[in-house]
Amino acid sequence: MRRHPVIDDPEYSEFPLRTFLDFTIDDGIGGEAVAALDVSDRHLNPNGVVHGGVVFTLVDTAMGRATMSVLEEGRICASIEVAVRYLRPITDGRLVATASVLRAGRRIVHLEGRVTVDGDDRPVAVVQASFAVLEA
Repeated sequence: MRRHPVIDDPEYSEFPLRTFLDFTIDDGIGGEAVAALDVSDRHLNPNGVVHGGVVFTLVDTAMGRATMSVLEEGRICASIEVAVRYLRPITDGRLVATASVLRAGRRIVHLEGRVTVDGDDRPVAVVQASFAVLEA
């Protein structure tokens, strides 16, 4: 399996929101990608549970990386529709977002994703998304 050349660019992987949230993301190969973060106080909303935006950002980034893994050189992507169904609140642990390409068209890539707490297969959130394929 090949890696998209842009993934090797440090500016692509180390963007400010990722740095602030402090999460990891794998290389995204063959239409699959995984992102993870260890929950800390910075991720919690005023009610003491992980903010939905943190969960969204984690899985959206994994989906972007999965999409990039199926694109030709000279192409990039952007999310155009993301539907997140939050299933249960999380207060601690390691969140793991997995993303899989369902169908890669010339202009739109469709994906599914899920977020779990490491060691527990019950989903925290399930996600369906579409990403636009753009020229770099």
